Amino acid sequence: MISNFDRTLSDEDVLRRRASLLQRLHIDGWLLLLLLILGTGSLFILYSASGKNVDLLIRQASSFGIGMLAVVVIAQFDPRFMARWVPLAYVIGVVLLVVVEVMGHTAMGATRWINIPGVIRFQPSELMKIIMPMTIAWYLARHNLPPRFKHLLVSLAMIAIPVVLIAKQPDLGTSLLILASGAFVVFMAGLQWRWIIGAAAAVVPVAVGMWYFVMHDYQKRRVLTFLNPESDPLGAGWNIIQSKAAIGSGGVLGKGWLLGTQSHLDFLPESHTDFIIAVLAEEFGLVGVCLLLLLYMLLLARGLVITAQAQTLFGKLLAGALTMTFFVYVFVNIGMVSGLLPVVGVPLPFISYGGTHLVTLLSGFGILMAIHTHRKWIAQV
Repeated sequence: MISNFDRTLSDEDVLRRRASLLQRLHIDGWLLLLLLILGTGSLFILYSASGKNVDLLIRQASSFGIGMLAVVVIAQFDPRFMARWVPLAYVIGVVLLVVVEVMGHTAMGATRWINIPGVIRFQPSELMKIIMPMTIAWYLARHNLPPRFKHLLVSLAMIAIPVVLIAKQPDLGTSLLILASGAFVVFMAGLQWRWIIGAAAAVVPVAVGMWYFVMHDYQKRRVLTFLNPESDPLGAGWNIIQSKAAIGSGGVLGKGWLLGTQSHLDFLPESHTDFIIAVLAEEFGLVGVCLLLLLYMLLLARGLVITAQAQTLFGKLLAGALTMTFFVYVFVNIGMVSGLLPVVGVPLPFISYGGTHLVTLLSGFGILMAIHTHRKWIAQV
């Protein structure tokens, strides 16, 4: 029952007065709860995996705080407003990748960063994880679906440019993830079956071409090690062998927090980044891994619900692509750590250490919240 005072207000004003604080802030409560649980729990795992490194823990917590601030800020923007700025964001992203190619900062044999001394050092490739699906969703949403062949070619060209630039850094893992984020949008736009079958048939020749002309020697060794880790147990196969040992030694309940031997005795390399789930499995066992997978499944389920309820084609394509790309992050990391996939250097979402990666990941969930909460106001008004 609307009061006389309420009748003097517009319908939208009434709805906003009666909305909860989270609704007024355009924050999805379920996503917020799951993100906070993952972010808080990850600090305990990272503290152990990093050898009780407090400075690293503080940096990760700071990155998580910045990422959550990005979630709140991004959620305030209407997706239609975002769509207007997508082309400019894509151009800026590609230009930054070219800058990396020309004068990027090199570390550990790879040139992936732009370093402004005393200000910031960041990876432009991380930004493309968000910009790529937004760009393809913006382009395809402007045309009738399913996409015509010329629109498909344009989409593939826009995907290929940053993918090639990132692969040259070299960063094969990130380039494949960005390729997947754009491909998910194209797939959800409604591809004809003959194109899907053609793409599947092209996998083998493309893989052969990448092996001979794109992949570096260390990347080839990773593939060979994946096929037979025991062929070089003290070299390229060391990571996988020690990771499997850590996962298996945890049993059902694990050895207990801070009591893992593989990571604390330095048998497990990259224990605080790519292989952090091995630390989780060793210290918290099968139960801990299953709880983490449950949280991931709830995030994926919420993302799919938001995708189904999106009212614009741009929002539906973008939400679906962000959700499925998040699934790929989880699947690839767990697959490579457990020996089911080659090692490609993909961090575990929210758990692995990494500032730019964490902020970018949270920004994607901020976009999901914007798509969902702005949908509510449109529907009610």
